[in-house]
Amino acid sequence: MAHQYHDAQVVDIIDETPTVKRYFLKMPGDFTFKAGQFVMLDLPIQAKFTNRSYSIASAPREDGVFELCIVIKPDGSGTPYIFENVKVGSIVKTAGPVGKFTLPENIETDLCFVCTGTGIAPLRAMLNDIYNKNLPHKNIYMVFGNRVKQDILYRKEFEELQQEHPEFKFLPVLSRETKETWDGDIGYVHDVYLRYFGEVKPVIFYLCGWSAMVREARDRLKELGYGKQELKFELYD
Repeated sequence: MAHQYHDAQVVDIIDETPTVKRYFLKMPGDFTFKAGQFVMLDLPIQAKFTNRSYSIASAPREDGVFELCIVIKPDGSGTPYIFENVKVGSIVKTAGPVGKFTLPENIETDLCFVCTGTGIAPLRAMLNDIYNKNLPHKNIYMVFGNRVKQDILYRKEFEELQQEHPEFKFLPVLSRETKETWDGDIGYVHDVYLRYFGEVKPVIFYLCGWSAMVREARDRLKELGYGKQELKFELYD
C-alpha cells in the first residue's frame, strides 16, 4: 500500500543522551494517532529504501505535535543523516500513523511493558495516554533494559510518575552496571518480568525493542502458557 507523505516541520530537538535525540515534529492540518503507532520518514539518502519507521514517543496532543526518540546507528544510512542534517525548522517527509501496537479499548488486566533502548518510545506514549486521559487501569509494570545508567531514557519522568501513582512500577534493569554502581536490578529484563509474572495470571505484555530480546521474551512467555492475546510485540533492528 502506498503511503501518502506530508511535510512535517521539526519544531524542537532535545539531546537526551550522547547517542539519542528527541525530535518534535508538527504535521500540517489535523494529525491524530493512537498511542503506540509509528510514522515513516522518507529521507534523501543513498539507499535501496529511503523510508525509515519510528515509533511515536509521545501521547496524542491537541496541537498535533508528536515526538520521535531516535538512537544513532553509526553504520546506518538513515540515523546519521537525521543527526547531521535535521535541525529545528527542517521539513521532513512524513507518512502515517501506522500500526496496531496499541492499547485495548478497555484495560481489564495488569499491563507489563518490557522494552530495551528506544523501544521505550511507544510504551511511553501509551503510559502517558493512560494518565493524560485518566483511562481506567490496573497495575502497570515497566521493565526497561539498558546497558548503563546514562542510557535510561525519560528516567526522571518515570520516577516521578511512580511516586504519584503507586500502581505504576518503574523497573529499570542494567546489564553493565554492578552492585557498587547501581542499586536497582542488574542483568537482563527476563529475570525481572518473570519475578512478577512467572506464574500465569491475567496480564497483557507489550514487548518492544531489540529483536533478540523480544523474541526471547515471547518464547519464554509462550512456554509458561501465555497466549497470543496476551503477547503484543514490536521488533526494532
